[in-house]
Amino acid sequence: MKKKLTQNLTLFYTSNYPKKFNSTSNKKYSVTIGIGGNIGNTKKIFDKLILCLKKDSRFTLLMTSPLLQNPPFGFLEQSDFLNGIIALKTNLAPNEFLKNMQRLEKRFGRKRSFQDAPRTLDIDIIFFNNKKINTKDLIVPHKDWANRESVIIPLIEMKRINK
Repeated sequence: MKKKLTQNLTLFYTSNYPKKFNSTSNKKYSVTIGIGGNIGNTKKIFDKLILCLKKDSRFTLLMTSPLLQNPPFGFLEQSDFLNGIIALKTNLAPNEFLKNMQRLEKRFGRKRSFQDAPRTLDIDIIFFNNKKINTKDLIVPHKDWANRESVIIPLIEMKRINK
């Protein structure tokens, strides 16, 4: 199903987006990640990401948002992006979690050519257990998340669905 928000913004509802997975987990940290992509079959890549996260005992999936199709920013000469939010729990420390997400990006063909370049899969740590982290490798909450429709709209939809 799809729901047009504006001329440039469309929400997509698939079997995994939005979805509630688990309501409880004894894992230590609550993490919110943003996912995005605009190369290849992005919906299929996102579904495979869910499978990878579900199979990995270090993560407990809680919930996903609907997917938002939206125009690129920064580098504009590229296709629209699909973006979504995944809430999960983990016992991994922030830097270890980051390394795991970067491995997943690579597994799905992510190439880091230049900032805001087209990509198969981008995983951003939006929130990590209400922590504030500002290091060379990791900034949490994610820099400028509050000004990005690609984060805000899926978060709002996820909250609405979770009521």
